[in-house]
Amino acid sequence: MMDKIKLILDLAQKLLKVVSDLRALADSMQAVCDTLTEGLSEEKKSAEPLQEPEIPLEKVRGVLAEKSRAGFTEEVREIIRRHGADRLSGIAPEEYRAVIEEAEALK
Repeated sequence: MMDKIKLILDLAQKLLKVVSDLRALADSMQAVCDTLTEGLSEEKKSAEPLQEPEIPLEKVRGVLAEKSRAGFTEEVREIIRRHGADRLSGIAPEEYRAVIEEAEALK
């Protein structure tokens, strides 16, 4: 009977050690996750100012309209065609900056 009690106590102590080790492992994993999360959020913060702001379609339309009124109507149409569209609304927003630059280069 005493051997069984000793065996149970020994087993209980070993289980407590496993639980303690698991808690320590969980704490370590949490610390690693926190460090990685901080690194990612810092990268995101530093990357955000580098992103160029989106150019609204209205701004592109205004620049092209101004150039068209200044006598560059055919050149404006050619810029739109070079960007794969028949009209301004067919141009991808990622290309707006290039369209504006090309239009502003008209003199």
